[in-house]
Amino acid sequence: MAEKHTGHLVLLRHGQTAWSISGQHTGRTDIPLTFTGEDQARDAGSRLRRDFPQGFEPDHVFVSPLQRAQSTARLAGFGNYHVTSQLAEWDYGPAEGRTRAQIADALGQQKWSVWDQGPLDLPADFQGEHNEMLPDGDVVHVVNGRGESADEAADRVSGLIDEVLPILYDGSDVLCVAHAHILRILTSVWVKQPANFARHLELATAHYCALGLYNGERVIESWNM
Repeated sequence: MAEKHTGHLVLLRHGQTAWSISGQHTGRTDIPLTFTGEDQARDAGSRLRRDFPQGFEPDHVFVSPLQRAQSTARLAGFGNYHVTSQLAEWDYGPAEGRTRAQIADALGQQKWSVWDQGPLDLPADFQGEHNEMLPDGDVVHVVNGRGESADEAADRVSGLIDEVLPILYDGSDVLCVAHAHILRILTSVWVKQPANFARHLELATAHYCALGLYNGERVIESWNM
């Protein structure tokens, strides 16, 4: 008897933003796409329609509540979707809006990584709120709160995996449009690895990957496409 066909869990990162260029940690700050990011989103939609010609049912498209992800979904051609906070980017807390180099310098260290010293380990005096002007003149409000650990972010996306698994087992594909770190953490959970495994996964702006099921195992079928 032939094995029953199962669906793919497709993960699309949003297009370019001013802070993806500058290297500033962009968690919950609601930053828009650049014009290049908008073009990237349209191109990603064309590539997704090529690789998944059967498309995605509206009930099977899940998007982060942040505008850079929702704009990417719409420009890619997936305007009917469910918004879920489970796909909001990792809350970087005190690291929000800062680059790795800035944080390392403030701590008096040679280097700093969110994977080695997460948001919860940063000093309390890194917290606060301020407005910041983007290169195009737009102003965004930046909140440096407590943040969340990688494990807390992993727990958050685990619930979404549980929600979509029945859809995949039924043979339908699911699309998630969100952010680099949360999608990398989701992938780590998918393959039953610690959240920190995500450090080994690179996902460029407006690139996507496909997770699947093979012989009963959760697998990564394609990456950074």
